[in-house]
Amino acid sequence: MSTIRIRHACDGFFAKMDRSDLALGYGDVRLRTDHSKVLPKDVDLRTMISRNVSAYIPVLTSPMDTVTEGDMAVRAAEEGGMGVIHKNLSPEEQAKAVDMVKHKIGGFVHDPVCIRQGQTVKEVLEFVARKKFGFLSFPVLNDNGSVVGIVTSSDFEFCMSENKKISNIMTSSIISASSRIGVKGAHKKMMSNHIKILPVFDRDRKLLGIYTLADVKRNLKGNSLNYNLAPDGTLRVGAAIGVGEDAQYRMQLLAKAKVDVVVIDTAHGDSAGVIAMVKWCKKNYPNIDVIAGNISEPDSAKRLALAGVDGIRVGQGPGSICTTRIIAGVGCPQVTAIYNCSKILRGSGVTVCADGGIEYSGDITIAIGAGADTVMLGKLLAGTTESPGDIIRLPGQKPKKEYRGMGSLGAMKDNQASRERYGQAGNSADKLVPEGIETEVDFKGPLGDVLHQLLGGLRSGMGYCGAHTIYELQKKANFRRITQAGRIESHPHVGSFKSAPNYAG
Repeated sequence: MSTIRIRHACDGFFAKMDRSDLALGYGDVRLRTDHSKVLPKDVDLRTMISRNVSAYIPVLTSPMDTVTEGDMAVRAAEEGGMGVIHKNLSPEEQAKAVDMVKHKIGGFVHDPVCIRQGQTVKEVLEFVARKKFGFLSFPVLNDNGSVVGIVTSSDFEFCMSENKKISNIMTSSIISASSRIGVKGAHKKMMSNHIKILPVFDRDRKLLGIYTLADVKRNLKGNSLNYNLAPDGTLRVGAAIGVGEDAQYRMQLLAKAKVDVVVIDTAHGDSAGVIAMVKWCKKNYPNIDVIAGNISEPDSAKRLALAGVDGIRVGQGPGSICTTRIIAGVGCPQVTAIYNCSKILRGSGVTVCADGGIEYSGDITIAIGAGADTVMLGKLLAGTTESPGDIIRLPGQKPKKEYRGMGSLGAMKDNQASRERYGQAGNSADKLVPEGIETEVDFKGPLGDVLHQLLGGLRSGMGYCGAHTIYELQKKANFRRITQAGRIESHPHVGSFKSAPNYAG
């Protein structure tokens, strides 16, 4: 591992804390303000999720079974971040969730979903609903697997009977292109021919993929919506794997589904099993970035970097529903853990994700100021529309959604993946040792609304620090340690108040 000696403004502060043998959490520090010409609206939140995967915002959604499945991952990428789909799903279910995200939109789709000419309109519409696809344009195949037509949303819209065969509504005169056409050429050809889908064939008329008009337009406009897209125009998505018996099989399915990043998701990332899995993934799937964790010590970060990771997750026990520090007696307060791990990785290309402990938007600013490239959010997103599970509505109470730790008794009883994450076997309740709890959180509405508030706080904090970019904040941020009196002073000083969208107490 090669690193570069880079000095950050906060180095002196943390050196002083280290000499006093003090480790600090979010509530122990505040960022120093500085002269600024930066307005919050002008802040650039782009960052790196891992060595080769970027994002427009520094937010990943946690791979917890009450936080991230397909719907959350889609919306997270549309907001500019990335969702990490949890591994309490079976390997097949998890791969299907990744596949759903990847097929939500697309510029050039290498493995397009095709339908058969003998299917009925009703059968195709039911298939689309079941798969939660966000499109209705398909190449149509005959019984020999050759492309014989194209259908688009317009064909379905003007179809008067769902009992019609696809062969009766498809366009048989196919306008196609070769693989040399490129995005600009595809856009020009589709516009001049008034078509929404352009198949690409090789010399033997084998289908290589398709361009879709809506997504080609989005790519040519420079992704003005700030969707976090892979080079092929599909939404970025991550997925968690473990180190257990099904880990390699799970990885194989995820690679086939074209996952962008895999997260080796364990409670103790500095272990022989994790390091072996990192090396196996990088050897067999070198084009897929690997993030590993969780850790809280700099030597652990160094060992994972030497094993070949593209990113690390920092955080052992800071989560709102995690009891690891109390049950096992281990862990380092999060701000110090982030700083120590990020410092040893400076210049290596290995990114740092701060996972757990974030209660307020200001904690995100602190995490990045301490050296994190991204933050991973669980509780703050568990109550959103896109998180798994039903909204719980009881008379006279606020709507809620279930939220539980992956080390909670319920998660361990329900899923082998949770037991493996914490190095436990068996499924008898009296034999399991939980490292998390189960609870409910208030329903918060759409993910976009929650992220607007959280990122608004980050933008404001960057403005106070005079930092235009994430990297500038990492370089310029400096801290003050505060007392309990200072912590109390930081909060409102009234007995009761109306909750704000970004502060409830």
